[in-house]
Amino acid sequence: MTSTAQLLMRDKFETCLSVCRQASLQILPLLSIKASEGKDPQWFFQQLEQARLALGSWMEVAKRLNLNDAELSQFTLLLRHFQQLVPQYESGQEISHNQLISALRFVSYLELVRLRQPLLGYSTDLDTHSEAQQQKALRQMRALELMLRGMINKCYPSQSQLVNKLKKQFGADCVRRWLKHGEQGDVLSGMRFSELALLVVDKKEFANHYAEILHSSPQLNLFIDQRKTLQTFLDDVREIRNNLIQQPPLTSVQLVLLDSYYHECSAAVQRAFDEGRTTVNPSALMAADDAQVQAFIELAQKKYREAGRDTEEVRDTIDHPDLRHSKKKQDTGETLRMMMWCVPGIAVISIAIFGMYFLSDLTNEPALAQREAAKVTAIDSLPLSESAREKLANIGITWEEGNLRSAIERGDSTVVRLFMQSGMNWKVYYTESALAADYRDALYALLQYRSQMDEERPCRRMVRTISQAMNDGQSLTSLRKQFLQTFCRNPEVIEWQKEDLERAKQRLSAQQQRNSEPATSDAKRAVEIQKAIYDAIR
Repeated sequence: MTSTAQLLMRDKFETCLSVCRQASLQILPLLSIKASEGKDPQWFFQQLEQARLALGSWMEVAKRLNLNDAELSQFTLLLRHFQQLVPQYESGQEISHNQLISALRFVSYLELVRLRQPLLGYSTDLDTHSEAQQQKALRQMRALELMLRGMINKCYPSQSQLVNKLKKQFGADCVRRWLKHGEQGDVLSGMRFSELALLVVDKKEFANHYAEILHSSPQLNLFIDQRKTLQTFLDDVREIRNNLIQQPPLTSVQLVLLDSYYHECSAAVQRAFDEGRTTVNPSALMAADDAQVQAFIELAQKKYREAGRDTEEVRDTIDHPDLRHSKKKQDTGETLRMMMWCVPGIAVISIAIFGMYFLSDLTNEPALAQREAAKVTAIDSLPLSESAREKLANIGITWEEGNLRSAIERGDSTVVRLFMQSGMNWKVYYTESALAADYRDALYALLQYRSQMDEERPCRRMVRTISQAMNDGQSLTSLRKQFLQTFCRNPEVIEWQKEDLERAKQRLSAQQQRNSEPATSDAKRAVEIQKAIYDAIR
């Protein structure tokens, strides 16, 4: 890397740090935390933890910032990742692309927090942004989308074969919609960006077609899993694309972030092109004239008017249409079975109430006392789910998923157990911070009610989170192993974890051939982590 490029990166990074410090001095007072001086991201995260403890839950923190539960989770996740990559920073030290990207992602989210909470007024401008930069962003967006289309098209000999494959993956209705909205003879041009990206980052599609193109590249390593890094980048690009199509101009943070994402994605494909492993040439896609760029924007705006904002996150896997239908049938069947159980139950209860009422008219005063005793017995014999809910209400906790998640995060095993006894469902990703803190009692309570875990396909996210934690120096604890074995010990998960291990070994082999010591060390660590997880679930 040239010294000039390093200076530019360092300048942008230090500006991000300055924004973070300024934002912390305005956010923390809203959470009843006094601070006279903003410091590094690690300090900011510690202060947010203090605010959570003082206010009682993350839900209260979210309310004060006007964020919902998902938004606050993303905010803290980005800050946690930022402070892990940059625990301390001395002015003048070298900055990596990953450190800059993590800083930019957090500052970009600070823009959303400021939008949600009108009392916040910090600035997130990194530099002055010109019309030329906006035009460059349009070219980069076009090049990224055409690069994805090109990579997908090269996997199929003809357009008809691609269309048939898409019908099997998404269903005929989706394909008809894409053909309607797209250019003639190009089904991919009718897709939303999230759908296009999904075709590349789907775990099976990526392993079959794209891992070989990207695995030897030093880019796309923000996370241990290269596919997950690409998925994260493309999902952020989707949000930036929405703003670009809907309400230009982009902010300076979005411009720099898009530039970084384009560099990471295109450099990996460009390397493959230069080595003859693909025919997709990102440099040629960027070298478009103004008319080509304008035609691309007009088509994108037309799709926006017809289909609206692209709100679907870039997912891990493609849901087969037959699987979606089977889920609907299963849900309907469960509802009917529940109704079949409930109707006789309601009838029995109605008969019992009528009988009690009838008998009460035939009894004298002593019998009234007996009826009072019967009432006490009825309360004592209420179903366990009802008494557990009452206990929660008596301690001021409403029966909501957000309250369960907060209890798990703070390791409150008593409250967690009451929620479980009252029949509340839970999701594995609620346990991420509890597993990091090793809140054993609360986590064992959840494992005792594993049948109430209703998250679909929890393993990919759990493996990714545990991998990242191990990469940051944490260990594969016995509880983490137990969660992996409980929810991920099935042939499909074992197979794709084996594939992840093989890809990690391939990256290590490729980097050893290039004699890159720091990269080889990271790649060795990635192999060790993937093998430990594979051994745990095997």
